[in-house]
Amino acid sequence: MTLRPTDRPVVTAAEFRAALSSMGSSVSVVTGRRGDERVGRTVTAVMSLSATPPSVLISIDIVSRLADFIAKTRQFSLAMLASDQAEIADAFAGKVPAESRFSLGRWTEWPSGMPLLDGAMTVIDCEVIGSIETGTHVLFAGAIVEAETHAGRAPLIWQRHGYHALQGVD
Repeated sequence: MTLRPTDRPVVTAAEFRAALSSMGSSVSVVTGRRGDERVGRTVTAVMSLSATPPSVLISIDIVSRLADFIAKTRQFSLAMLASDQAEIADAFAGKVPAESRFSLGRWTEWPSGMPLLDGAMTVIDCEVIGSIETGTHVLFAGAIVEAETHAGRAPLIWQRHGYHALQGVD
């Protein structure tokens, strides 16, 4: 997607962060695997794309190793974190060195070989069916080929620079 210049000045980065921090978002970890190497990143830029085919859209930094893995393997997995998994969210957000991130939580794998986080609220395995570059990020459309949901788990929510849980869930 080619982005055109705006006619009016845009807000500053600080104004952008302040405005968008009010949006509550589910916290997920997107992961990829290439050979024996696994990579992952905490994301909140995930959305349901379509029921036909069942698919999601994720936004990944274009210069990241994860974007490279997803582009080359045409696969990714996603774990929607439960309210008690903030430590995993922090680890994959960069607070733990990349080589140690998969030591937190119990990780297995999907039949595809993509990482699978046991105990997450929902986990999905995806095959890339499309992508769009936006300059700084790549939007990957992933068809959901495997899914598991634990309905009794409450989601981990990111809002106003902190984690929250929904009341009355769990």
